[in-house]
Amino acid sequence: MSLVHTLPVRVYYEDTDASGLVYHASHIRFMERGRTELLRTLGLVQRELLESPTAAPIFFVVRKMDVDFERPGRMDDLLTVETAVTAIGGASVDLDQRVLRDGELLVKATVKVVCVEDGRARRLPAQARESFLQALRKS
Repeated sequence: MSLVHTLPVRVYYEDTDASGLVYHASHIRFMERGRTELLRTLGLVQRELLESPTAAPIFFVVRKMDVDFERPGRMDDLLTVETAVTAIGGASVDLDQRVLRDGELLVKATVKVVCVEDGRARRLPAQARESFLQALRKS
């Protein structure tokens, strides 16, 4: 079983549509935060990857995302974003993400992120690959 990173997120007025339900794009932002915090937990701080004085600047971009909106979130909800590594490719990492409210599934997504350098996909650096492998093996 993979390491599951959790991130609490409060739903604010700005995250909702006119009906008071979480706007679909807000869920995408919540999941982006979850992916960023997973990277940070793995020792892969995005700013440092971009500004490294000893290596070419790299970053991760979303290549593919399949999102299933199961139930709505509402203003003031306290949500949990779960993020887990499911597979590692040459230049990519596959992730499963879930947004929950009190254990109830609201949104689930499968996401493929790709390592990019100078606008082109590149193999994962050894340190990043090892960090993702460790996350994949954690139980």
